[in-house]
Amino acid sequence: MKKKILAILLCAALAVTTFAGCGQAANPASAADNASKADAGSAAAPASDKKIKVILITMDSLDQHWVSVDKGAQKAVAELGNIEYKWMAPDKKDDAQQIERVNNAIADGADAIMIAANGPDAISASLEDAKAKGIKIIYVDSPAKTEGVATFATDNEAAGKTAGEEMLKALEAAGKKDGKIGIVNVNSATASTVAREKGFRAAFDGKAYTLLQTQYGEGDATKSQDIADNYITEGAVGIFGANEGSTVGVGNAIKGSGKKDIVGVGFDKSDSIFSLIKDGSLLCAMAQNPDVMGYEGMKAAVKAVKGETIEKTSVDTGVSVLNKDTVK
Repeated sequence: MKKKILAILLCAALAVTTFAGCGQAANPASAADNASKADAGSAAAPASDKKIKVILITMDSLDQHWVSVDKGAQKAVAELGNIEYKWMAPDKKDDAQQIERVNNAIADGADAIMIAANGPDAISASLEDAKAKGIKIIYVDSPAKTEGVATFATDNEAAGKTAGEEMLKALEAAGKKDGKIGIVNVNSATASTVAREKGFRAAFDGKAYTLLQTQYGEGDATKSQDIADNYITEGAVGIFGANEGSTVGVGNAIKGSGKKDIVGVGFDKSDSIFSLIKDGSLLCAMAQNPDVMGYEGMKAAVKAVKGETIEKTSVDTGVSVLNKDTVK
């Protein structure tokens, strides 16, 4: 009897050991299964979490205009989320520096480049290279000849004509039916400022005024002031500045001359321009909406990368006239 009981106990013990052994053998397989599933899940995660990389490249980093474009882009980034955004700006208006920034954006793995082209031609080869690598090109302020996904800019020719008309009204109101008009532009290549000059000149068609040969100050306020000083020495009754730096230079030259009867008009808005309008050194400036360019440009960039439809691919971001009545 004792032997029978002992045999039963031994069998029971053996069964427990076997069961436990089987359980231990099954667990590693189950763990491996779970690990495999976890690995698959973690491998899939980055694809859904991958941020869209957008890089803004402007003409320079100096003008308040570009700071506003950047702020508009940042606002869109905050609203949309899941975007890696960077602003790459040359320290001055220079084709070689801008080309370098485009090449850096390509190397950095950009999905989209928002760019204000310094000129329509010089940058084209680099932009074509970017497009060949699948990078979306969105223009803000000033396009190049390379076709982009969308453009957000002022109707510069129309705005330039408005600037000319404002000067013309002021001159005629002061009894000056003729006289010399000076033009301070950035360079002969930047599409936006070339269009502004074209519109400005059109405002004087058929009038008795003499529009002097355009001089270029590279958008630098000091160089532009020197040019405007020379126009004043020539007896100019009015001077036009085609961008922020040019306009500040024109205003400072008129202020320095003490001749408040010279009519100065220009483009863009900044603290310096506001001050020059308030003290009468400038009659007015055409205020663009660079924040809108940056904001709408960023939204279009994200849509382009996602393959979504962009409803309007050429958008006039508008302009308003800043003068003593509107500058507070």
